[in-house]
Amino acid sequence: MHKMTIILAAISLTGSVSLATAQDGDPEAGAKVFRKCAACHNIENAKRKVGPSLQGVIGRQPGTVEGFKYSKGMIEFGEGKVWSAELLSEYLPDPRGMVKGTKMAFAGLKKEEDVANVIAYISQFSPQN
Repeated sequence: MHKMTIILAAISLTGSVSLATAQDGDPEAGAKVFRKCAACHNIENAKRKVGPSLQGVIGRQPGTVEGFKYSKGMIEFGEGKVWSAELLSEYLPDPRGMVKGTKMAFAGLKKEEDVANVIAYISQFSPQN
């Protein structure tokens, strides 16, 4: 067996690499976690605050809300990508680490459970729901 296959199998068995998805989370608990985001982001309508509205964020290309002036880093990051539960689960724990030069000052959600819950909550405001 190839060494990389063994390593990937070990990671898979231990569960040490895990991505939060909307179905993993609790939307009610996510609404509480979203309070940390609500100072800068709106979710219930398209009105922007300090940051862009997150209504319909899942399924949208990062850095593309009309009328919001994104950083060059976010625009470049968004090229060829679409926000999904998987991409959000990578982004939310360390936004500034993932998108160099982002204007977003938020340090991130450190608990995997909080990430899953906020994704479940945000998913309720996306077109596919």
